[in-house]
Amino acid sequence: MTVSYQNWLDVLDEVGAAGLVAAYFTFPHVHQRIGRFLAPGSGDTFQVDNAIDSFVQGGWLGKGPGEGTVKRILPDSHTDFVFATMAEEWGLLGGLFVLIVFALILRWGFATARNAPDRFSGLLAGGMTCTVFFYIAINLMMVMGLAPVVGIPLPFMSHGGSSMMTNMICLGTIMAVDRWSRR
Repeated sequence: MTVSYQNWLDVLDEVGAAGLVAAYFTFPHVHQRIGRFLAPGSGDTFQVDNAIDSFVQGGWLGKGPGEGTVKRILPDSHTDFVFATMAEEWGLLGGLFVLIVFALILRWGFATARNAPDRFSGLLAGGMTCTVFFYIAINLMMVMGLAPVVGIPLPFMSHGGSSMMTNMICLGTIMAVDRWSRR
């Protein structure tokens, strides 16, 4: 008997947490990802280990544009692990610059939500800002080894079509709410 993904969704709806435990023991890839995250040295943690090494190799000012070695080693250096590549080439100061730019975008989004003309607009802008925040937070935690590698790209830096479109829609919606509040 094969178990399909849809059957497990039905099980999760019916039994809740017990279904999650069953999925952990039934699907080997779920077991491996959680095991790698909980015991970093026990499994194949090649990407996360090299990403963390790239932070160290980058130093304060980095190796320079195009001089990083991690992009030749990591299979997803242009998508999921673009922050590791950038941190090696631009160093700690470049990484802090990117984080400051993200902080300014999030600050603007939450200020727009707070100053919205009505409740719907405020919730819309706040939800879109939270979406961008979770993309940023999950990717950075994943690159630093604080969360399992799940394939969430870094907004506006990673190569990826649907993620870029989602983040652009979020920023466009926040801009629309900002314009509504200025009328």
